[in-house]
Amino acid sequence: MKNPKNKSAPEILAEKGEKTSFYSWEGETLILKILGKPSARKDAIGKVQGKQLKVSVTAAPVAGKATDHMVRFLAEAFGVSATDIEVVSGRMNVNKQLRIRSPKKYPSVMEDYLKLS
Repeated sequence: MKNPKNKSAPEILAEKGEKTSFYSWEGETLILKILGKPSARKDAIGKVQGKQLKVSVTAAPVAGKATDHMVRFLAEAFGVSATDIEVVSGRMNVNKQLRIRSPKKYPSVMEDYLKLS
């Protein structure tokens, strides 16, 4: 994914990440801070709330099932396999940190930060 100045999406997000704090980069790995909402009516990636990206999932918060469902949902949204997403912290909590290895695409909330056409 390139913009008119030939910068890659990770380069653009890294530059803008200095102004925001719900994500950062370690090489090609995207690190996201997530505010999870289990037992939602639908799976959805919401808006940035403070220093976290809100992600709602339909799964109930029982034995980590909502987190597992979230990982599968986000894998599709970022164009990676579920094994490319690591739950660093918050497996049994609404506050999570995830590492997404080499995302291939970005959900619309991230596209808003990229400003790519």
